[in-house]
Amino acid sequence: MDRQVNQGRATARAIFCAAALAATAGIATAGERTGSLGGGPLSPGERVAYLTVGDATRAPIGWVEFCVEHKSDCNTKPSAPRDVVLTAKAWADMVKVNAWVNDTIKPVTDLDHWGVVERWSYPDDGRGDCEDYVLLKRRLLMQAGWPREALLITVVRDKKNEGHAVLTVKTNLGEFVLDNQEAEVLAWNKTGYRFVKRQSQSDQNAWVSLGEPTRAPAAVSAR
Repeated sequence: MDRQVNQGRATARAIFCAAALAATAGIATAGERTGSLGGGPLSPGERVAYLTVGDATRAPIGWVEFCVEHKSDCNTKPSAPRDVVLTAKAWADMVKVNAWVNDTIKPVTDLDHWGVVERWSYPDDGRGDCEDYVLLKRRLLMQAGWPREALLITVVRDKKNEGHAVLTVKTNLGEFVLDNQEAEVLAWNKTGYRFVKRQSQSDQNAWVSLGEPTRAPAAVSAR
């Protein structure tokens, strides 16, 4: 019985992943969702700003337990930080992935889903909470060739002052947030959130605290 259940889960996971890859295969030309921030990533005259990265801090227990279950995803070596060069194509791709995941995954709490308060997992069964949305968006962008170093799982306090997880994409035009509570991709300083901590750009298993914004550093290519 257990073997049949596991086989069924594996089949469902394979079907879901195939559908996800098919949905994102044409993201460069898809035009049904374009997203907008004054017609583009930045409004005219707007200055590029980045959050200040503070001291090292403890990784969320959800990430630690996720890495126990998904060792191959977490078994990486430290690397040089990389920012995405935010071309029109990259912007369209990012918006497409964000919209597809938000539209496809059904929101459910970990308690209702798994019977535990906190569990980070890929939503391969089509259901998940905020961290699961983030994990899937991150995986799809990485599969499309985006650098892991620019795709940062981030813990925030939302507008209700509740704990929440989003995906921060670090680019040469600032930091943008992919969020299951918001349809549009927004610059971090337009979310209304308080940013608490996120993965280090140089090591996904190291987490850093976040603070006030700083001016932009030099960027490198996304590929």
